[in-house]
Amino acid sequence: MTDNSPFLIVGLGNPGREYRDNRHNIGFMLADRLAVRLNLRLNRMQSKALVGSVVYDSRKLLLAKPQTFMNLSGQAVQGLVRFYKLPLENFLLVYDDLDLPFDTIRLRPDGGSAGQKGVASTIQRLGTQAFPRLRLGIGRPPGRMDPADYVLQDFPQTDLTLLSEFLDRAADAALMFVSEGLDATMNKFNGAGNGE
Repeated sequence: MTDNSPFLIVGLGNPGREYRDNRHNIGFMLADRLAVRLNLRLNRMQSKALVGSVVYDSRKLLLAKPQTFMNLSGQAVQGLVRFYKLPLENFLLVYDDLDLPFDTIRLRPDGGSAGQKGVASTIQRLGTQAFPRLRLGIGRPPGRMDPADYVLQDFPQTDLTLLSEFLDRAADAALMFVSEGLDATMNKFNGAGNGE
């Protein structure tokens, strides 16, 4: 965390009202939760994303929601990273993860896409897997349900209270990433008992 480069937090999702409450859109939900907390509007179109900016902890922080569909998310990320000349350690990608139980947060400094198409697009566009990410667990589909169908379902009503608490905790993690860096945030939020 050198120099005064801005920070960029990108939440992944699909644009459009019909996708708004889908499990796949938890990255968008987190961006919206952060926008409310920071009293910020994501109402500027830039690099195929809705973007807003604010000063947080004396650093410029950009929040973005790509307006391409999920599998093209990397276009928006690449455009924003280049435009703001961001070092990748100042970039945080937020997305849903089937391999983590619902209500579980995991931060990582790098890694593959594990089949998440928005992450795959971002890796392809940036030409590297070496960027921080915040994985938000949505759990595995029940029985033999196709994961592609599962992620495009809305969160059930019974999960909404827990989802709200989960988003608050994830927002804490995202903001701690900006103010204290990835290692400190991983130490705090990746521990056992997360979401228990």
